[in-house]
Amino acid sequence: MTPYLIKGVSVVGAAPTDLLIRDGVVADAGAGLTAPDAIVIDATGLVALPGLVDLHTHLREPGREDAETVESGSRAAALGGYTAVCAMANTSPVADTAGVVEQVWRLGREAGLVDVQPIGAVTVGLAGERLAELGAMADSAAQVRIFSDDGHCVADPKLMRRALEYVKAFDGIIAQHAEEPRLTEGAQMHEGEVSTRLGLIGWPAVAEEAIIARDVLLAEHVGSRLHVCHVSTAGSVEVLRQAKARGVRVTAEVTPHHLLLTDVKAETYDPVYKVNPPLRTASDIAALRAALVEGVIDVVATDHAPHAVEDKECEWAYARPGMLGLETALSIALDVLGPEWDLIAERMSRVPARIAGLDGHGVDPAPGVPANLTLVDPAARRVVEPAELASRSRNTPYARMTLPGRIVATFLRGEPTVLDGKAVK
Repeated sequence: MTPYLIKGVSVVGAAPTDLLIRDGVVADAGAGLTAPDAIVIDATGLVALPGLVDLHTHLREPGREDAETVESGSRAAALGGYTAVCAMANTSPVADTAGVVEQVWRLGREAGLVDVQPIGAVTVGLAGERLAELGAMADSAAQVRIFSDDGHCVADPKLMRRALEYVKAFDGIIAQHAEEPRLTEGAQMHEGEVSTRLGLIGWPAVAEEAIIARDVLLAEHVGSRLHVCHVSTAGSVEVLRQAKARGVRVTAEVTPHHLLLTDVKAETYDPVYKVNPPLRTASDIAALRAALVEGVIDVVATDHAPHAVEDKECEWAYARPGMLGLETALSIALDVLGPEWDLIAERMSRVPARIAGLDGHGVDPAPGVPANLTLVDPAARRVVEPAELASRSRNTPYARMTLPGRIVATFLRGEPTVLDGKAVK
């Protein structure tokens, strides 16, 4: 394994230092390090972060390899500074058995670009009718600990309670897509002033908030772990704040696009802005940003949702919801939060790694620590060109936007997956 000496890097915003990577770990740290056998990386002006961890990624394989594969999604993740991603279960076939989650896990290992941790489905076929093989998936080689029907809400409260009770036995997590389906039937965008003006059926904020309120009560009753996917409203923030104050074992995520883009984007009728949950209002964005800083919202998760051209380049009503996110997430965080490196490391690496139970990830670079890290150039600015993205899909809402920050290098257990801003393999 080739050793690397990273010179003059700022570790999570601290004073410049040197990092020696050898045999998969950070072997030494300090000023003036030398290592004649190491490849030297001049990191003057760069910031080293613990490798980013995404709790919410759609890799589409098996079944929709035209939109993404585990390999192409892993490459996009590495270029975005990630060393681990959690792959959602809405594949075809659905990841609701030990066999399918092990397939995804093995594909991730074969790609070798990031650690791919599968998320198992809560219900068979995401149908919301009976529990999937939760125990078998937990006992599989993939060791699944998070279960989600993302894209679908576990709407039946009795089934949700049973799922929370089941995973409590092995300290698992149910990650809920909070959407009361009877309140969102036919919905095309956020319900509000813009939807009224455009004449589109609205997706009301209360459809999200009602499910979160119900589920925190269930989690509190059972004493189990609940994770809320892609929180998007100010009302949801208040429900979460109250639940956490009572000691409910609930965590929550927010996406980069819900921190930046509003429902006004729907005025273009460009389906790239169609997402579930929908883009909300400026007041919602303000509440989400404040909650992220406060810790009411625990992590930034991409909800990276690649789609084939025919699923996006069509009429708004028929377009599939979802946006790319892996290669731009850190830039959006920098744009929204500024260079608050400790906060970014906390929300995009340390906390998501703890939630997912990913040992060796989410740990700041220091001697003896596995060398899962990323180097960022905070002074760089780049124009997002869809054709240059590693994903097989092109449905980015940031096309031709100029964003701050550039991933210079990413290391997975001491092996570079990105160098000089380019994928190594």
